[in-house]
Amino acid sequence: MTIHPLHTLPDSTQAGLSTPYDSVWATAGVPTAEPVGLERVMLAEDKLYVVLAVVLIIWAGVLVFLFRNDRRLARLERRLEQGTPPEPGTHLD
Repeated sequence: MTIHPLHTLPDSTQAGLSTPYDSVWATAGVPTAEPVGLERVMLAEDKLYVVLAVVLIIWAGVLVFLFRNDRRLARLERRLEQGTPPEPGTHLD
C-alpha cells in the first residue's frame, strides 16, 4: 500500500486570499457610542454586584411564590378536612 503526500497550496495563494480584506479593515474605525443609563452600570468593572442583585431578586420572587401557594394549599386542605364550603362572595386568595 502506497501513501501519497497531500498536495498543499503554494504560500502565495494562501496569503493572497486575505490580503484585500486586511487593507480595508486596517484603516476602518470601529464605531462606538458613549454608554448611557443601565448600559453604563452593566459595563462597569463591578458587574458581579449587578448579577448578584438580579439573582437575589429572582430567588425572592420564587420564595414569595412558594410561600403564597403553600398558604393557599393549607387553607384548602383545612376546608376539605372540616367539610365546610367556602363563604359566598369569597375566593381562594
